[in-house]
Amino acid sequence: MASWEINKGIGRTVEFKGLKAQYLFIFAGGLLTVFILVVMLYLCGVSQIACLVIGVLGATLVVWQTFAMNRKYGQYGLMKRRAVRMHPRYLVNRRTTYHLIRNLKRKKK
Repeated sequence: MASWEINKGIGRTVEFKGLKAQYLFIFAGGLLTVFILVVMLYLCGVSQIACLVIGVLGATLVVWQTFAMNRKYGQYGLMKRRAVRMHPRYLVNRRTTYHLIRNLKRKKK
């Protein structure tokens, strides 16, 4: 009889070296952006040492900030933070109470 291992990762979020969910995309996109920037600078004639320094500093910054956001906001924290921006801070109603009640009575007829 064959023995099969059970995949215990079903239903769990993707995780790589502690990074979860959208932080993986931020991490990969940031490193890809730094790489493209270094290649463009090199093709434009900037010295190799300057390109290497910019690349190493940029990659270090991306890695450091991504792990810091992962620690601070957690798996769904960035999505919650973006959702808060979509809500208005307060609602403004510049009509008097009398006009609001009068308009409600007209609509009921």
